[in-house]
Amino acid sequence: MKIFLAALLTLITINSYAQTISDINYNGMVHISESVALRMLDFEVGDKLDDELINKAVKKYFEQGYFDDVWIENKDGNLTFFFKEKPIISKVELKGWKENDDEIKSSVVQIKKGSLYDEKKLEAAKKRIIEAISQDGKIDSVVEIEKEYLDNGSIKVVFIVNEGEKIIIDKLDYSGAIKLESDLFNEVIANKERQFMGWLWGRDDGKMKLADLEYDPLRIRDFYMQYGYLDAKVNEPFVRVNFDHYTADMSYQIEEGVAYNISSISIVQVDKVIDDAAIKEVISLVPGEAFNIKTFREDAQKIKTLIADLSYAFVQVIPDLRKNKEDNTVEVVFKITPGDKVRIRNVVISGNNRTLDRIIRRELYLGPGDMYSFTDLKDSRNSLGRLGFFDGNTIEEKRIDNQTMDLVVKVKEAPTGNIQVGGGYGSYGGLLVSLSVNDRNVWGSGINVGVQAEKSERTQNYSFNISNPRLNDSDFSGNFSIFKSMYEYNDYTVYTDGVSVGTGHRFSRHISGYLGYSYSSNSYKLADTIDLSTSTYYNFEDYGKSSVTVSSSFDDTDDFYLPREGATLSQSFEKSGLGADSSFLKSRTVFGKYYGLEDYLGFDAIARYKARYNFAADTGYLPIAEKFYMGGLGSVRGYESYSLSPTVIQTDLNGNKTTRRIGGEQTFSNNLELSLPLVPKAKMRLVAFLDWGFIGDDSLREISRGGYGMGLEWFSPVGPIQLMFANPLNEQSGDRVAHFEFTMGQRF
Repeated sequence: MKIFLAALLTLITINSYAQTISDINYNGMVHISESVALRMLDFEVGDKLDDELINKAVKKYFEQGYFDDVWIENKDGNLTFFFKEKPIISKVELKGWKENDDEIKSSVVQIKKGSLYDEKKLEAAKKRIIEAISQDGKIDSVVEIEKEYLDNGSIKVVFIVNEGEKIIIDKLDYSGAIKLESDLFNEVIANKERQFMGWLWGRDDGKMKLADLEYDPLRIRDFYMQYGYLDAKVNEPFVRVNFDHYTADMSYQIEEGVAYNISSISIVQVDKVIDDAAIKEVISLVPGEAFNIKTFREDAQKIKTLIADLSYAFVQVIPDLRKNKEDNTVEVVFKITPGDKVRIRNVVISGNNRTLDRIIRRELYLGPGDMYSFTDLKDSRNSLGRLGFFDGNTIEEKRIDNQTMDLVVKVKEAPTGNIQVGGGYGSYGGLLVSLSVNDRNVWGSGINVGVQAEKSERTQNYSFNISNPRLNDSDFSGNFSIFKSMYEYNDYTVYTDGVSVGTGHRFSRHISGYLGYSYSSNSYKLADTIDLSTSTYYNFEDYGKSSVTVSSSFDDTDDFYLPREGATLSQSFEKSGLGADSSFLKSRTVFGKYYGLEDYLGFDAIARYKARYNFAADTGYLPIAEKFYMGGLGSVRGYESYSLSPTVIQTDLNGNKTTRRIGGEQTFSNNLELSLPLVPKAKMRLVAFLDWGFIGDDSLREISRGGYGMGLEWFSPVGPIQLMFANPLNEQSGDRVAHFEFTMGQRF
């Protein structure tokens, strides 16, 4: 019997192995085409059936990740592969954290609508969410995944997030810190001890930043090296967390070592391309003084820039420190490998859908055939930024070989033609509305054309202007404008109609000059209460003004609307009296300094300082309409525009006493601002400001007012918008305050 069964099994096995594949079919397969599926097989129709190869094929299909299950049926050599497809994710939601943040869904969750359901990918997304929350210093966060099968067979995935608690650093110790005050470390570290009333602006709230824990020891060590302590060692912090209150004590173990002084500074040029003396002129480190790692890095960059400006684009500066522990000195060595001189082969411009190529090229200080210069490259970037035509620009250096490169200029067009709306509200002038249609870059030509209308209960201003900053792509500019205005004071109104024309010249990359002529006709409309016979303080005669203006300006900022580096300075003189009634001399000085703080604070904060000084000298006849007034945007926020001025008290025909503003002959205002990113994706920023100004006739001390507040800066789709909320400082009786102003289209 046993012999019979063995023979039977042998016959069955032989029959199975002898079976030939007659057909191959697929059932339920969507994500892979049949032609591709057939190519993945190690057998084909006509081959002998092989169980091992079939099992291998099933496994290979399953590993593609598209299926929940794969199996096969065999009917007399007719093979059919069956597939159970994974469901499609039709919706992804976050609950409890960043619910409407599409950027978080894209960068952190990384599960897109239309992707296949995959447990492993969902778990990976869950871990990324917890990691992202921990970057904000929160621990014990919990993420649950909820799945809902929809009627169409797809799946809705919901990540339910329960954010953990932030850890507050109650105590921070530095064991071994003797030679440097540990309080100084707060200048560089991210994790700081909670201060009293830490919730106040400018105080440390003590919230732990987990992502920075591993970097803070390096920052402290780097700080020591700024004072010459090259052997300083700072261990990873020891953290003790109280999970009942989510507070922590932290301690660092520090070995300071000794401070090193600079014994000498050596320059080693692999190929000498410049005198060592010229290199040492840009070095700030001084032999005999304490070594400073920050200055050391800055000097290396200065040397690199110096050599790169000689066309050595691929120069390498390798700094080295040779310590002598016997006398605690260090020799500073800068090893320079200049490489070959590099020439620009081509300049490629991209991204300018509207602006003409030549408008961009005329701002570049490097062109085809020019020798490379790092300073020229940087100035070219800044020059493009000052145009105000682009949201951003980059100039990529594409290396062709050791002696040639291409420059690829990439720009992103910004809206330059827009309808600008601005305004404000004051207790005196009421609602002010400003409307203008302006294009700084008509047809991509770089020409500026604008029409403006401004109206309030007491003022009206209308103007048309056209200007070309580069006539025929030269260094000369030209402008023309006509204007009409009305300003109503307490008991009189001034009407002005005028025209102006001028030309300018750019003398260097940052310095330009201007010469212009203006003529205006000015008239008064007086209230019935004015008694001209007693108006001894000012003259209400109609007058004509014919004046020449000469000015010069300096601007090395990196952007027109939102500069982060550089300064602006302009000085103008206006002389009136050329064949007209008025005769005076005016001087206007404007200064601005911009400083990006990202390197110090870790985010895109910008500090700004702006100052204006105006002076007028009466050389025959200085009408009150030509004197200076302060208040509002551009001088002192918190007060109504043009409301701050010297005054006189007059008695009208009815015996009523009236305070009249007569303007000042000199004024000075300055503004300190701190601009912070609010919603970077929406290009929205928060600004805090403090203004203070002075105005008077004989002295600036006659009137002194200030203002403070906060505002919103927004690069909207139709142009830059400013919303300012201000409070006055040193307010006096009779002052006209304005708590809100807004404008559009102006430089921040």
